[in-house]
Amino acid sequence: MTDKPAVAKAVAEMSFEEAMAALETVVTQLERGEVALEQSIALYERGAALKAHCAEKLKNAEEKVELIRAAEGRAVSTTAVEGM
Repeated sequence: MTDKPAVAKAVAEMSFEEAMAALETVVTQLERGEVALEQSIALYERGAALKAHCAEKLKNAEEKVELIRAAEGRAVSTTAVEGM
């Protein structure tokens, strides 16, 4: 499977929005169940890579927001306060 690094590289270059759209496409194809087993496995692997990429992008965005809020002297935590 020599094309795995190429797939990973393509995913790594995607914006969050591109990766989410690609992940939605993968999920739709898998849900239909109209693909062969080997293709399903490849789609699942791609979906896992896309999910991880999106999670990393979200984590980075959250960290940036926390830094901005901290620089402004505002609360950094995103944890909800009980009773609110």
